[in-house]
Amino acid sequence: MSFNSFGRVFRFTTWGESHGPAIGAVVDGCPPGLDLSEADIQPWLDLRKPGTSKFTTQRREADEVRILSGVFEGRTTGTPISLMIENTDQRSKDYSDVAKAYRPGHADYAYDAKYGFRDYRGGGRSSARETASRVAAGAVARAVIPEVDIFAYVSAIGGDAIDYAHFDPALIGQNPFFCPDAQAAVRWEKLVDAARLDGSSLGAVVECVASGVPAGWGAPLYAKLDSELASAMMSINAVKGVEIGDGFAAASLRGEQNADPMRPGEDGPIFLANHAGGIAGGISTGQPIKLRVAFKPTSSILIPVETVTRDGAASDIITKGRHDPCVGIRGVPVVEAMMALVLADQKLLHRAQCGERPETD
Repeated sequence: MSFNSFGRVFRFTTWGESHGPAIGAVVDGCPPGLDLSEADIQPWLDLRKPGTSKFTTQRREADEVRILSGVFEGRTTGTPISLMIENTDQRSKDYSDVAKAYRPGHADYAYDAKYGFRDYRGGGRSSARETASRVAAGAVARAVIPEVDIFAYVSAIGGDAIDYAHFDPALIGQNPFFCPDAQAAVRWEKLVDAARLDGSSLGAVVECVASGVPAGWGAPLYAKLDSELASAMMSINAVKGVEIGDGFAAASLRGEQNADPMRPGEDGPIFLANHAGGIAGGISTGQPIKLRVAFKPTSSILIPVETVTRDGAASDIITKGRHDPCVGIRGVPVVEAMMALVLADQKLLHRAQCGERPETD
């Protein structure tokens, strides 16, 4: 399998399968001398790990990370940083039916069509279990961009959206949905629980904001900051759509409505709006970078779905095992991680090309 790596200067490669002995990541290109330990990585993994509430998969994984290389006496050495997370709660027997027939909406058939062989135990590399490796790598990326603050939250589940008039960022970590709207969180408890009890699943929208990104990161053409972010977000399991700034809503606006007006400020222009999501011409403007990510409903469900077997015969399939009734919930720390990984790479790319530019008159 090719293309297991992402990034240019700050580059990471993930490895391992859902039901293998371990998963992990190798981070290359990290500058030397940065403070880093397992304690800096673990809190982000704890946000993503399964089994934290009845609204996520009941697979029990501690997701404890080990740093195997690239760190000495608590600081990065500039050499590859190898991260490992053991798998301790696999139930491969739950996937015996998946070995014979394809799960519609999952990668089963596509993998088989491409490789002629697949690891059906939890989906192997196509499992969302792989995203734990990204979260670990993203924690390393955060050490490269201490000037940037990143936070994400769920803004809609099953089509039920938050009310931005009730937005309170302090609530995001106080409920199992990463929800900034207390009333929406109460509604979502019933919504997700009903889908779980039915053996079904729901989709979700995750929004992410990165503030503190200076103007100038990105490139005008083939390394646009927004195209890099879109690529990163679309690489996450179950993601089917990405919007930057106003996204699709911009297509219904007039030019004067969609513009981000500017006025002079002491440290550069002051923007009066942020329809562009902090990126213009592929380059950061200094405004907060804002994006939205759409997660489809989890494909593994207990409701029978029409499918075909590997032999081409008609069949129905029920996916046993432990699965998220809404995979977008645990997608929040993954979206944050991918934002951090892209921004760390773009910071180093900018420094490599432009260096420390002198102040201009």
